[in-house]
Amino acid sequence: MARKPSAPAPSQDLSIEEALSRAYAHWNAGQADQAELFCQRVLAVWPGQADALHLMGVMAHAYGNLDLALQHLRLACQAPRAPAVYFSNLAEMCRQKGLLSEGERAGRRAVALDNNLVAGWNNLGIILQEAGKLDESLSCLERVVALQQNSPEAHNNLANTCKRLGRLDRAEGYYAKALSLNPNYAEAHSNLANLLNDRGRLDEAAAEARRAIDLNPQMADAYINLAAVESSRYRFTEALRWLDALLVFAPMHAGGLAARAQSLIRLERLPEALESAKRAVENAPESSDAHNTVGQVLQALSRFDEALEAFDRAASLPGLATENALVNRAILFMENGRKDEARAAFDRALDSFPRSAQALFNRSDLKTFAENDPDIRTIEDMLLDGGTRSLADSQALHFTLGKAYLDVGNSDRAFYHLNEGNRLKRSTFHFDIGATTEWMRRIAKVFSPALFKSCRGVGAPSSLPVFIVGIPRSGTTLIEQILASHSQVLGGGELSQLQRIVDGIGVYPEDVVKFDKTVWERIGRDYLARVEPLAQGRLHVVDKMPANFLHAGLIRLALPNARIIHCRRDPVDTCLSCYTKLFTAEQLFTYDLAELGRFHVAYQKLMAHWRKVLPKDRFIEVDYEAVVDDLEGEAKRLIDFLGLPWEESCLNFHENRRTIRTASVNQVRRPIYKSSMGRWKAHARHLEPLLTALGVDLT
Repeated sequence: MARKPSAPAPSQDLSIEEALSRAYAHWNAGQADQAELFCQRVLAVWPGQADALHLMGVMAHAYGNLDLALQHLRLACQAPRAPAVYFSNLAEMCRQKGLLSEGERAGRRAVALDNNLVAGWNNLGIILQEAGKLDESLSCLERVVALQQNSPEAHNNLANTCKRLGRLDRAEGYYAKALSLNPNYAEAHSNLANLLNDRGRLDEAAAEARRAIDLNPQMADAYINLAAVESSRYRFTEALRWLDALLVFAPMHAGGLAARAQSLIRLERLPEALESAKRAVENAPESSDAHNTVGQVLQALSRFDEALEAFDRAASLPGLATENALVNRAILFMENGRKDEARAAFDRALDSFPRSAQALFNRSDLKTFAENDPDIRTIEDMLLDGGTRSLADSQALHFTLGKAYLDVGNSDRAFYHLNEGNRLKRSTFHFDIGATTEWMRRIAKVFSPALFKSCRGVGAPSSLPVFIVGIPRSGTTLIEQILASHSQVLGGGELSQLQRIVDGIGVYPEDVVKFDKTVWERIGRDYLARVEPLAQGRLHVVDKMPANFLHAGLIRLALPNARIIHCRRDPVDTCLSCYTKLFTAEQLFTYDLAELGRFHVAYQKLMAHWRKVLPKDRFIEVDYEAVVDDLEGEAKRLIDFLGLPWEESCLNFHENRRTIRTASVNQVRRPIYKSSMGRWKAHARHLEPLLTALGVDLT
């Protein structure tokens, strides 16, 4: 704290009571330097004097020195007759430091000493809220609202707990009450933005977050909440921009650093994400959210043991990320083919959080439901709680029941829930199927035989990349798993590098006609710079991003020696499989049956074009049904296409324990099976919009 040299020293003959009285008077008058001098005088005579220590702590906190404030408050609370308010203030400072357990003890001590201390109940309620002890938090904060019915802060805090309990209607009502009492209450605007984002009302959410920032440009949570809205819109670069703006004035804000790491994960800037997540832990070592975020980055980096350690640490700490950490560690086991451990981990998550939508949703992919499966009744009951769950949870629950009823053969109930889940998801984004199909037509027009002829001999000559393209759920993961079981092939998963290159080259596809040899070579080398480190000495790296079918022509010109494998599957089976999946990536065309069918038709037309213009020694097509009928024959054809000697391990692809993060993560851990072929026919009467769009005639 800065001192003014001219500040007068306290008189030597003052009593402790008089010195304390003057200290508080100076502090209340805004004269911090004089107040500190009087406190120091008291402490020189009586080192453990609680009132002086408390005021020193309050002053240190006001000047941003939280560690020193905690040091003073802890000492003040050791006094035999320390009043309740000291414990209440210590509780709040511990909360701000992320020391929730210590804060809870101090808060409970405060209300035990003074049952009518409103600030004590308020601070304890917020601590219990952040520790995930939501029922107790609700009780504390309802007491505060009853005692302070005209307090906007009390209604805001109670709303926060209601939201975290999943009582979204009540929460929205309390936020509205807080704002009716104080329309310029920035924190309530920010918190309402967070709730509206969860409900899928993204424009309203963004407006509320911006209003909060306008009212208080240094409200960190408002920036985090606005970034969350942009992430919900799949605008991760814009989300990152808001988080970077936050970190300009609060560079050590743990929540901002963790949120920044999450955005960087989505942008596949993983080294930066890890650095940001680790900084969050350094600044809040007891934050379950920070440790959970570190785990997610390490998971994306395929560093299994370290990720598991981070998730375990997060799950052991009090906080709101405990549920996410338990679910994430179960997914980690699932991605690495450790199904028994994954099941046990999901059971652990559900033991602690029996109504966790994300745990139930992710576990469903590990099981085949039976008629009497208790999960079905649990989820049906959860969906009866109308208006209480986030939109994301509601979507997940409907998709889970869709799968469950498909498993038990109840097509009517399955499509009731699948239609509802898809409708909810489709409501969260803008997608123009007409513009998309026209874009595909323009791609075929630009990448003409004349363009390929004029660009002969361009690009980077490496034969390292192998691209697997097609529609999701068409067998792309299966083909990658077969290839990656060869000793000279590395399965890279769904890499976004090519899409990022396309995003940065101007108007696509029209601008490519302007490219000369130098540009094509640069594009190829930019891609290789991302892929070559993955190879680890192998001859080929597989990029299994299905949507690269849009860029097969660009691949041919930028990487002329790359192989392209197009996976095909029965169109209706493919589209049905897409419709039953709630994807984690952007598959915007999959959530409406008619749009799904129109997209597939446009895709087929584009693939017909590539079939005509791409050389057969660099472009091959494989049918999912052919692989199922003749695994060995098709696998040998694929390995030969890559120019590699045959290895029997390719037939045992299901034993490969490499990390898989696609919707087919569990299917490719099994030997080849035929049950999904012709699956759609049992559900044909529910697929009329799709069948019409695809031109399938059932008569």
